[in-house]
Amino acid sequence: MEKVAGIAARQVPGVHDLGNGAARAVGAIRNVIGQQDRGQGISVEVGEKQVAADIVVVAEYPVALQDLADRIREAVTDAISQVVGMDVTEVNVTVSDVHIPSDDKDDDSQSRVQ
Repeated sequence: MEKVAGIAARQVPGVHDLGNGAARAVGAIRNVIGQQDRGQGISVEVGEKQVAADIVVVAEYPVALQDLADRIREAVTDAISQVVGMDVTEVNVTVSDVHIPSDDKDDDSQSRVQ
């Protein structure tokens, strides 16, 4: 069930990654060795007929965070309902970080001190 929720959440525009810092660090190591954890950052509680999910995401800057959380809730609810056929009682979304694309670029500027 975590995989279904993870795939749905990753497909929402504005989601950079799933999980908090520690989970992303472990995920980076998995990617290097050729494995991927599609349930990273996802916690799901399953009852007899209902499901509740907690999702931790890293958002892309400058996406509106409340809109992003709403779109994630909708995508995860739809995916679990369609794929698993269970009612989703709640989807809690936590934005653990905001990714700024310029942070990925190497800083080519000269240091002021040598």
